[in-house]
This record gives sequence, C-alpha cells and structure tokens, in this order.
Amino acid sequence: MTDFSLNLSEDQIQIQKWVHDFAEGVIRPAAHEWDEREEFPWPVVEEAAQIGLYGVDFLMNAMGDPTGLTLPVAIEELFWGDAGIGMAIMGSALAAAGIAGNGTPEQIIEWVPQCYGTADDVKLGAFCVSEPDAGSDVSSLRTRAVYDEANDEWTLNGTKAWITNGGIADVHVVVASVDPELKSKGQASFIVPPGTKGLSQGQKYLKHGIRASHTAEVVLDDVKVPGSCLLGGKEKLDAKFARARENVSTGKQPAMATFEATRPSVGAQALGIARAAYEYSLEYAKERHAFGRPIIMNQAIAFKLANMATEIDASRLLIWRAAWLAKNGTFKNGEGSMSKWKASETAVRVTEDAIQILGGYGYTREYPVERWHRDAKIHTIFEGTSEIQQLVISRAISGLRIE
Repeated sequence: MTDFSLNLSEDQIQIQKWVHDFAEGVIRPAAHEWDEREEFPWPVVEEAAQIGLYGVDFLMNAMGDPTGLTLPVAIEELFWGDAGIGMAIMGSALAAAGIAGNGTPEQIIEWVPQCYGTADDVKLGAFCVSEPDAGSDVSSLRTRAVYDEANDEWTLNGTKAWITNGGIADVHVVVASVDPELKSKGQASFIVPPGTKGLSQGQKYLKHGIRASHTAEVVLDDVKVPGSCLLGGKEKLDAKFARARENVSTGKQPAMATFEATRPSVGAQALGIARAAYEYSLEYAKERHAFGRPIIMNQAIAFKLANMATEIDASRLLIWRAAWLAKNGTFKNGEGSMSKWKASETAVRVTEDAIQILGGYGYTREYPVERWHRDAKIHTIFEGTSEIQQLVISRAISGLRIE
C-alpha cells in the first residue's frame, strides 16, 4: 500500500506542467471556436495524440500510478483549458475503463488500444449505458442481448442515449440486459467492433455546455457480435447469474463498477472548470476599478473569491483522497461519490459567482466565464446526478438500503 501524501512526485509535477502547457497553448485558443461550432474538435484531439496526451500509453501509465493522483492531476489541467475539448480528449477513457474493469486480460490487450488508435490514425471509444427511459436507474435498461449458442453469437437490440462519442466511435462498449428478471444483476457488457452492421447514430444532442464534445443516441438494430465480444466471457457470466438466482452477492453491476472507478476523475473535470473561473475572476477583480479602487477591495467581491478558493481546495482534497482510496483500499463511506458531488456543485457555484463578479461582461460570450458556467452544470448530472451521489453516500454511512 502506498502512503497517502499531498506532495506530488517529480514525475507528477512534470505531467501537470506538460498538460497545463498544452491546455494553455493549444486548447484555450481553440475553445471558443469549437464551442460555437458544436462539432468534435478533431484537429485538437489529433494534436493531443501527436504529443502522446491522447493515447492508450498515457492512459494506462496514469491509471497504473499507485498513488492514484496522476490521472486527476492531469484531468484538472485539461479541463482548466476547456471542458468541451477536454471531454473530447477524455471521452474514450470511459470505454477503455469499461473494458479494463470487466474484460479478460486478452480482451483488454485487444480492445483498449483500439479505443485510441495511433498518433497518425486516431480512433474513438464510446461507453453506452444510459437510455431514453433509463438514466440514473441503470437497473431498468431495455437494451437486450440474446445468445445464439449454435453460432456462439449475441444479438443486441435497443437505443442508448446521451452517449459521448456515440455513433462516431470506432469501438462501442454496450451494457445490455441478458436476463431482465434479474434486473441490474442480469446485465452484461459487450464490445461492438468497428464497422459492425446494425449500429448507427441516432439524434445528435444540441447541448447547453461541453458543446465541443459529441453526444448522441446510439441505435442497435439486430447488431450481431461474436461470443468473444462478451466482456469477461460466457462462463463468468453464467456463474454470476447462477449466484444471482440463489440470491448470493454477485458483485457490482458492470455499469456501476465503471462509474465508481471514474467518479474522482469526473470530480477533477469539474475542479478544472472551477479553478479556471476562479483565477480569471480574481485577476479581473484586481484590475477592474469602480468608485476609484479595484473592485476586490469591496468585501462583497473579496468574500466571494475567498469562498471560491476555499471550496476549490476542499474539492481537490476530497478528489485526491478518493483517487488514492480507489488504488490503495476501498471506499467505505462513498468517498468517490463525495468527491464528485462536492466538486460538481462547487463548479456550478464558482462559475456563477465568476459571472457575478464580471457583471454584464460575464454574461457575454466575449468572455469565457459564461461558457465555463454552461460547461460546469453537466457535472451535477452525468455519471450519477448529485442526488444519486447523496444516495450512494447515505447508503454507505448507514448500511441501509435508503430509497
């Protein structure tokens, strides 16, 4: 077990600076354009791939860090640059995490690299869980997977909603119901390889924020995949179902196992947005004069900034603790959910206060704080709403099935 420390290693400090320099020099100058275009920022992602920031090697090295801190440190800097472009760069990681968390070693070796491609031939991954009628309630998924034993083949049918990289990804990881009677315990994850017939993009969502990130429906119409594309394999799935029918614990469902592992990273996304808004509004408050002095000299402004700084630091401490626990122990009181909940709510409040500090300028698209406010809000919704995080925490601290 690695000791928990707030001192980053030399390597982590170098990675932090490396990502920050890319965010400052490449992402920020492009952020406004891609937000306005509402298109996937291929040139920026390709540039990230060229330097190794978008790629399986960076992801695996960051995820392999025994302290757990490298990934949230890098993500904070990335989203400090811009959340929409940051999501475009990080979107494939959720698919990779879904494969790594549920697949066999052979499946991980085969499919995780295909979520990224190479520096000269960039690929994308998508993790498909949510449905039009099943967001927070992942136990009610309607997408079905039916097994044909004679051909060792699965057929998938259904519609997935709110999918990052949905339809434009090369590799789709799809969570489907195999035995609906078992509800969440009757689900499994499947790889849908590139070019598989029957998978198509449905509507592309026009979003409030993170508009450079592609979000769309994924339609599965008699999609056939070989048995080797069932993550974890058939033998493991059959054993899990047998335990479920006997009412024996089967461990976490595939979707929730992936989300739990990634929650500190989602908190780090929100943290990056909050820090960007805080730093910008702090500088503005020191330079903007009203009634003959900088506006930061007024307690109404100064106290807002003091609160922003404190909440940001508190969020980072929760995120680092959760990231460390994910590697060096287990969440006992919903620490992963605590970090995501705190950071996402902080980001919404901090970006709102930043607009208030800038006044009318903050409300215009000429200044970035209104974009950061729009980008922050999604973090209280996706990968478990704030209310779901509170539910997870309350169940963890009470040991009761609170509904």
